[in-house]
Amino acid sequence: MDKKIFTVAIIGVGARGANAYGWQINDATDRFDIVALCDIRPERLDMFGKKFNVPEDARFTDENEFFKEKRADLLLIATQDKDHVRHCLKAFELGYDIMTEKPLTDKREECEALLAAQKKYGGKVLVCHVLRYAPLFLKAEEMIENGRIGKLVAINAIERVQFAHQSHSYVRGNWRNTNSSAPMILAKCCHDLDLLQWYAKSKCKSISSVGDLVYFKPENAPEGAAERCLDCQYERTCPYSAWFSYIHRFHYENQPQDTWPLNVLVNAPVTEEKLYEALKTGPYGRCVFHCDNNVVDHQFTQMTFENGVKASLLMTAFTQAGGRRITFHGTQGEIVLEEQSDSVVLKRFDDETETFNIAALEESGYGHGGGDIFIVRKLYEMLTGKSDVATTLEASVESHLMGICAEESRLKGGELVYIHK
Repeated sequence: MDKKIFTVAIIGVGARGANAYGWQINDATDRFDIVALCDIRPERLDMFGKKFNVPEDARFTDENEFFKEKRADLLLIATQDKDHVRHCLKAFELGYDIMTEKPLTDKREECEALLAAQKKYGGKVLVCHVLRYAPLFLKAEEMIENGRIGKLVAINAIERVQFAHQSHSYVRGNWRNTNSSAPMILAKCCHDLDLLQWYAKSKCKSISSVGDLVYFKPENAPEGAAERCLDCQYERTCPYSAWFSYIHRFHYENQPQDTWPLNVLVNAPVTEEKLYEALKTGPYGRCVFHCDNNVVDHQFTQMTFENGVKASLLMTAFTQAGGRRITFHGTQGEIVLEEQSDSVVLKRFDDETETFNIAALEESGYGHGGGDIFIVRKLYEMLTGKSDVATTLEASVESHLMGICAEESRLKGGELVYIHK
């Protein structure tokens, strides 16, 4: 029997929809065929329409025109946070199976609407919590599941948002302001909340959270700082300088001509000339103290799960390097997961210590410790019915409710909030 090939439509032809998932799907010609694209940027449609061999009459800048009919078996939704629910609901109505970026929403009623739509229309859904598919995080889950540290009691997690990542995505970039994106606890930490709920193997009972925006504000700008980095006297000395973040990274670190974050600023092939022009006129050239950002730069969240497991999560933007560190505390030992070194260390109380070094799978620029690769493989298994996926819509909604309640708690000064009211 011939292998089934699924047709794919993509809405949101950006860093995730095109550069991460789109390329993989396009390369898997024995499994997928990209047949339609939708994006508000004509230049992205033209570039990836040609790369993915999508005819011009199947490229759309108007989502209403795009959604007039079902155009493929699967819809990949990789638009901005505030668009996800609208696009998912339209996709359900048309009968698509769905692969969607997260966060889905920061509203409880929209979570309920998504679940109701799936129940009404059917359709398989894979939510892109990619870390559940990465070998490093799977290894920790395997050891917990096998009882290597006895009964799991508590989890302590830290999400280190490297300082340049914070300035790129959450001060200058698309996720800087809750008027156009989800709050930080969902925009960045939806990965972490999903992992914690998965590791705890239980629904979350209650949550409290505190956090603020303390640094990336006008009053903290150095004296005499300009509103754009290329015009500023601190261009070559400020650690948050756009010159360092983009020009130096490209020119002196020999960055490839189509890689994140440079390909967010300009279309490939990236050149120094293009980058300078983007920094002169675009949002990524702004001083980090003179942006329209309002999301937090640090947040501390505490959770109690229904089975008694406790968890804490610190998100901080003030770290030299990025990467998660998660410590699992059990009755017979502990596990330390270190994303930066790509290692999992088992420390049992009987003095047994084992270190597992997991080779990072970032083939061809795909990241998240290999998660971007393995989730696309799981997508095909979901579509063929070969196996279920871990990050279903129902599972994702559970961790979204945690984020929604954490933000409610933060806005109330850390008040304890119960998830399932």
